[in-house]
Amino acid sequence: MHTLQHQRNVQHLLWRAGFGASPAEIRQLSMQPLDKIIRQLFLESKTADTIEVVGDENLLSEFKKLKREAKQTAGSEEEKKEMLKEALGERRETIGNLNYTWVKRMGEGKGALREKMTLFWHNHFACRSKIASFVEQQNNTIRQHALGKFGDLLMAISKDAAMLQFLNNQQNRKKTPNENFAREVMELFTLGRGHYTEQDIKEAARAFTGWGFTLQGEFVFRPFFHDDGEKTIFGKTGRFKGEDVIKMLLEKPQTATFIATKIYRYFVNERVNQAHVAAMAQRFLSTEYDIADLLEYVFKSEWFYAPDHLGAQIKSPVELLAGMKRTLGVQFDDKAPVLYVQKVLGQVLFFPPNVAGWAGGKTWIDSSSLLTRMQLPQAFFRNETLAVGVKDDGDANEEKIQRKAKFDLKIDWAQWAKTFEKEPSETLPQTLASYLIQVPINAQVLKNISQRNEGKSHEEQVKQTTIALMSLPEYQV
Repeated sequence: MHTLQHQRNVQHLLWRAGFGASPAEIRQLSMQPLDKIIRQLFLESKTADTIEVVGDENLLSEFKKLKREAKQTAGSEEEKKEMLKEALGERRETIGNLNYTWVKRMGEGKGALREKMTLFWHNHFACRSKIASFVEQQNNTIRQHALGKFGDLLMAISKDAAMLQFLNNQQNRKKTPNENFAREVMELFTLGRGHYTEQDIKEAARAFTGWGFTLQGEFVFRPFFHDDGEKTIFGKTGRFKGEDVIKMLLEKPQTATFIATKIYRYFVNERVNQAHVAAMAQRFLSTEYDIADLLEYVFKSEWFYAPDHLGAQIKSPVELLAGMKRTLGVQFDDKAPVLYVQKVLGQVLFFPPNVAGWAGGKTWIDSSSLLTRMQLPQAFFRNETLAVGVKDDGDANEEKIQRKAKFDLKIDWAQWAKTFEKEPSETLPQTLASYLIQVPINAQVLKNISQRNEGKSHEEQVKQTTIALMSLPEYQV
């Protein structure tokens, strides 16, 4: 059963449904049929373990308290501003810790499928908040529902404090409705642009009036602020509330098509096969939006393993990091390299560029970012300097990150080399490439790598060959 093609299919599944695997894991899994591996992936992701970095602190209330204290404190305005700046810096650092903790979890242990789906929904429901407790709460809400029913996830995220704050629904009140949330829930979360009218948005905004949150991050419905008059949405008239709008959106087949298309583009290929998407959407709708069932259908489909799909996706910066950790067992002892790589490559968790999230696909790569990606293995594993600055955009520990473009990471090269101890030097590059690279690689490139490592110890050959392969453009897919 352990053929090279089967191994490629296994690796394809492990990258799409997670963040790759070590050669030892791939060898073991390649002795099993795909159906059994898929069952195991879902079994390992059955439990939604929360991330707990922030704790129960009420950071929004605390910040308001700090602001009051700053006003009452004797001193110049400059000193008061510095006090608030320091407080905000502490909040950003907490979100940076959340970021590091999540990447660490993606790159190790079980539950890779749930982490991958949490990452997918994190971008689908793109959101920013400076309140670390809100950020953590939203991430845990997403991971809880990541493989459940989409309707439950949609309702939960629609009542999430970070999302309601980000889309200004706290200010959505009768007589002065705010349309931000109503617009995005249709355009970005369910139907997609062009499948609703401006009047639908205006009326839906009225239905969501009164939806807000407390300083503790709890959802609250304030009847006094709610417009309880009749509304006409999607041709239906009634005294609708927000829950009614969510139900209407789920009843529309277009919602199933919109989500199925995004899942196809993310897990299969940027080039959409409409027939496959139509079948996915029909199944999704028939199971009342069962996310796990839809993914299982995709992973078990023969077309999922078609040659055109193997190595057809560009790794996002986060997938690149998590993949290095999961494949090589890299230990990031501090968050500096984790945050730095995300910043220079354009994907900082919890800081999407806009309400639509990261575009992904080919946008991950340009001439500058590709060069940086190819330099990363040398910077990480040879302790070389990566001379790339980061933009000061106010997200996470900028000054600390900018000062550190050289990293000390831990990797057990002896253990890594032991996996290939029986591999002859002449075939070592090809064998390593079969585990690290998801697309065919030029034979001359492999020959050149082999020649550069002649005369070195076996462990050093494995190490240098690994670094050389991970520095190729082909490693980015």
